[in-house]
Amino acid sequence: MIIKAYEKLPEEAHYIRQTVFVEEQGFREEFDTLDNTAVHAVGFIDGSPVATGRIFPAEENGAYYLGRLAVLKNFRKNGTGSKMLVFLESEAAKRGASKIILHAQIQAQPFYEKNSYIAEGEPFLEGSAPHITMMKKLRTCLHKKCVRIFEHNFVAE
Repeated sequence: MIIKAYEKLPEEAHYIRQTVFVEEQGFREEFDTLDNTAVHAVGFIDGSPVATGRIFPAEENGAYYLGRLAVLKNFRKNGTGSKMLVFLESEAAKRGASKIILHAQIQAQPFYEKNSYIAEGEPFLEGSAPHITMMKKLRTCLHKKCVRIFEHNFVAE
């Protein structure tokens, strides 16, 4: 999978989120003003967009929010989501993040737990679906060698 980062919402990310969150899951208010300032990522397999997600700074110093992680149905359960998650974590770390915060749909909680996220607090409704706040502390790996290794494994330039 090739993953690319964007400074604005690319059409490919819009398509994936529309397909997964609006058409499959029935969310109505999927797109928001955060799309104008977030860093977006899109994963491509054989040139086709298959996964997306976004990050943006949280109010808490050193924290970033990660959200809108979506994988098209035919590409789930094969590591695509985890690769996208690692890429977004790396992008946040490059920007100074030491912690990632996210609001996971309850059904996705086991996926995030498998990727070292810890649930905090009680479930709540967001967009009419139950969610839970989850957090992960990031290891600091901002050396050029770490970034090069990461890019070699996940991103073609």
